[in-house]
Amino acid sequence: MKNDYIKRVCDNLAIKSSHEPEFLQATNEVLESLDPVFKLNPELEQIGILERLIEPERTIIFRVPWVDDSGRVKVNRGFRVQFNSAIGPYKGGLRFHPSVDLSVIKFLGFEQIFKNSLTGLPLGGGKGGSDFDPKCKSDGEVMRFCQSFMNELYRHIGQFTDVPAGDIGVGAREIGYLFGQYKKLANEFSGVLTGKGLSYSGSLVRPEATGYGLCYYTDEVLRRLKGQGGLHDRRVAMSGSGNVAVFAAEKAAQMGAIVVTMSDSTGWVHAPNGIKLDVVKGIKLEHRGRISEYVKYDASAKYHEGRGVWSAAADVALPCATQNELTLDDAKQLVKNGCQAVVEGANMPSTPEAIAYLKKQSVLFGPAKAANAGGVAVSGLEMSQNSQRLSWTAQEVDDKLREVMFNIVNMSLNAAEKYGKSGDLAIGANIAGFERVADAMKAEGVV
Repeated sequence: MKNDYIKRVCDNLAIKSSHEPEFLQATNEVLESLDPVFKLNPELEQIGILERLIEPERTIIFRVPWVDDSGRVKVNRGFRVQFNSAIGPYKGGLRFHPSVDLSVIKFLGFEQIFKNSLTGLPLGGGKGGSDFDPKCKSDGEVMRFCQSFMNELYRHIGQFTDVPAGDIGVGAREIGYLFGQYKKLANEFSGVLTGKGLSYSGSLVRPEATGYGLCYYTDEVLRRLKGQGGLHDRRVAMSGSGNVAVFAAEKAAQMGAIVVTMSDSTGWVHAPNGIKLDVVKGIKLEHRGRISEYVKYDASAKYHEGRGVWSAAADVALPCATQNELTLDDAKQLVKNGCQAVVEGANMPSTPEAIAYLKKQSVLFGPAKAANAGGVAVSGLEMSQNSQRLSWTAQEVDDKLREVMFNIVNMSLNAAEKYGKSGDLAIGANIAGFERVADAMKAEGVV
């Protein structure tokens, strides 16, 4: 870091948040890319813009007691970090997973500030969740947990205050239970949650939005920066097999790509002739099964336990599973196999060392805060439809999603060019997202 102000803020944060490694990783990645901004705008230091930016406006931690099917009382921990509301109400998903702690939620909430800013929509940044694991739980257990979780959360959210959505472990089932409890407690029907079912004011294309948006972004940056035909005829290695991965694979196939790998927490499958999406959807989205079952339906595919999804030869890699899944060794394997682009579908799935190596090797790198913003973009569109009591067609929503993703590419490239970092999508996204939030924070004064 060249800028003394940025270095001082990062050093102080490293001491204060030494127990929050994911949060420190996320903040360092953003702040170190802002050197050229502060060189041209030194007045930002005088209003403490970074100190205000890295400190959540509100952090809520609460207990979530619930009763399992045997009648035993269980207790989990719930979180909601309302990070920044400079450009709109807090917006960000809820994650139910054993790995959830305050560091994870703060890193996700911090990233959400810039992701939401890049969409161009009036959305602030926030995130929440619990260390509850919905896997292997009955519908009744999940319902009772969600109701207890909302018993506390409802007093902190609202359509003009904070609008949660889904994330890992929070799908249509969980959103339904959460929304039902909110209605009972608040005595109102409002767009306070997104990702809702179509029968109760959800939006078409919302389940597909993050995956579709990832592919629209990837296709555009390949055309713009590699001068070739986008995703068409590309072999794509992909991790994950949840909502993001499944619909990214679906859209990639529609664009003429061949998706050759998918994975889950137990292992990965390699299908050299292309993944059969109907099989994966049945296993993962309908029956919540394991990816290992895939080989029962595709004789040409092979299942491998554990890590290794990035060892398959591919032109493009789309990490869509979880944070820090793509390591330096994985990056070296991808480069060795001729990979030309790594574009992030999950939140912060690549380690700093992996990113640095990919850039050094001239591999196109698309950061999550830009590439996977399609989900929150359509969440914002769902909020608009709820406020107007309208329901747009799938084509209308998809057209708006595509436009948002193209605009994100333009904003990122323009910001990178403006500050002498031409073609750097990661730095461009950080700067473009930051400038919009910083302008709003300057306008509102110090409060």
